[in-house]
Amino acid sequence: MRRTVSLFATAVLLTGCAIAPGPDVSPESERDAEAFSTYLSARFAASEHDLPEAARYYGKALSNDPANQSLLALSFFYSTTSGDFEAAGKYAQSVVAATPDDRAARLALAVIAFKRKDYADVRRQLTQSAKGPFTVLTLSLFDAWAAAALRDNAGIGKDLQQLAEQKGAENMAAFHTALLQDYLGKTEAAEAAYKKAMSSPPPPRVLEAYGRFLERNGRGKDAELLYRSHLRNGGLATVVRPGLARIAANQKPESLVRTPADGAAEALFGIAASLTDGQSADVSILYLRMALYLRPDLGLANVLLADRFETLRKHDAAIAIYHAIPPDSPYYRMAQVQAALNQQRLGRGDAAVVDLKKLVVADPGDSESWVALGDTYRAAEKYAEAITAYDAAEKAIGTPARRDWPMFYARAMAKERLKRLDDSEIDIQIALKLSPDQPELLNYLGYSWVDRGRKIPEALAMLEKARKLRPYDGYIVDSVGWAYYQLGRYDEAAKTLNVAVLLVPSDPTINDHLGDALWRSGKKIAARFQWNHAITFSSNDDDKSVIERKLKTGLSEKPA
Repeated sequence: MRRTVSLFATAVLLTGCAIAPGPDVSPESERDAEAFSTYLSARFAASEHDLPEAARYYGKALSNDPANQSLLALSFFYSTTSGDFEAAGKYAQSVVAATPDDRAARLALAVIAFKRKDYADVRRQLTQSAKGPFTVLTLSLFDAWAAAALRDNAGIGKDLQQLAEQKGAENMAAFHTALLQDYLGKTEAAEAAYKKAMSSPPPPRVLEAYGRFLERNGRGKDAELLYRSHLRNGGLATVVRPGLARIAANQKPESLVRTPADGAAEALFGIAASLTDGQSADVSILYLRMALYLRPDLGLANVLLADRFETLRKHDAAIAIYHAIPPDSPYYRMAQVQAALNQQRLGRGDAAVVDLKKLVVADPGDSESWVALGDTYRAAEKYAEAITAYDAAEKAIGTPARRDWPMFYARAMAKERLKRLDDSEIDIQIALKLSPDQPELLNYLGYSWVDRGRKIPEALAMLEKARKLRPYDGYIVDSVGWAYYQLGRYDEAAKTLNVAVLLVPSDPTINDHLGDALWRSGKKIAARFQWNHAITFSSNDDDKSVIERKLKTGLSEKPA
């Protein structure tokens, strides 16, 4: 574990600094200078999350210094995360030769053994791995699937018992118990485990596995009822729609897990999906690469892999993965929408529009593609076109549900930009009916009323509710402070706006608001200090002119 943790920690540290202490490389000769340059190139590629280039340069650096264990560990890590398992396998063998219980290397060798269908070797690799709280989950799942391949019922039982004892892993233990019993043909035990794994709402993989189980066992009506009970949940559409289509066509699906390697891939995918924080993105990619090595057609793993690259702001890499998802995949349209949004993030709005228009022409009833098209137009400040796209999305949605509030919010913002303020307010009210406790909506409507001098007491109540829901959002705190100001409660306004400035130190509007409140509170020197900050931070010439006038003459007499 110590070496594995060091490996992952090193990878994370590489993202945070340009130059840090590393292997003892001194450019004392031309050859040493070249080796040092290679090492720095590897460091730079790693800091940029360019995984293939990091693997290439670390491998080259290792060839210059073959005994360097740090370079060996990094070469192994980046080969694995870039999906080069031929190189990763060779590096893993070298790692375990030096550190026999290295967890990451033993896991990689077990994955490669699964690919070869050498289940005895899978188990041998696992038994030689160091043990720890987190790795018990991985090792037990892997061993259980290898034991299933060998029909070792006692081994499966022991592994499942270890899984059940892992706190926080109860759902995964129940799911894999169901998958294992299903694979072994133990129908009653499988169904009991599937029902135990089902939650509300169920994870997509659990719903799909259970639905397929029912379909394959001649229980199409039960499967249809299961799918229809989740028809309104958009997040499960990629499971529900194909399931209902199969039932309508009287087609029986394959099991979600067809082979022990599929089961191991499912385990790796589940672990990767649980690593949701940004600091774990590289490690999540490691597990996803292993899962896809075992099961290249695991479409949801590709979607998650692209998502992890988005987390690392590697949008081109994410686009390439999304575009590689085949048209017959249930995730195809979702992937193309996400690819277009990544194009937009890279400033390629025109390319995004072209791709999204193809999607809505092919399926005018696809509300998500229309919303993405509207968002792309809105990002390009083409508000009229954005509203047209959102209108089409509303038509495709039909009766809106809670999950549709962001579309109405987005359309409200586009209408506000075109000075269609009353229409904008209607959309915000619709969004609030769908989701009454959304801080963004409460803040948007409340601030718009305050800014227009309308319904200020009602707006303040709305804004204070938003602040309770999100107390550390500086923009919401600013809205509350500005409402106090408009009500003439200047001391409360200054106190609240000072908190907003601490939360968002460089926003010119908040500094300007605080300056106004301080002036009205009689603190004129402090007010001018904040106005000067506002001018420094602002890039809007009109706003700067207004603030400059205040610096010269202050504010007029207090309004009556």
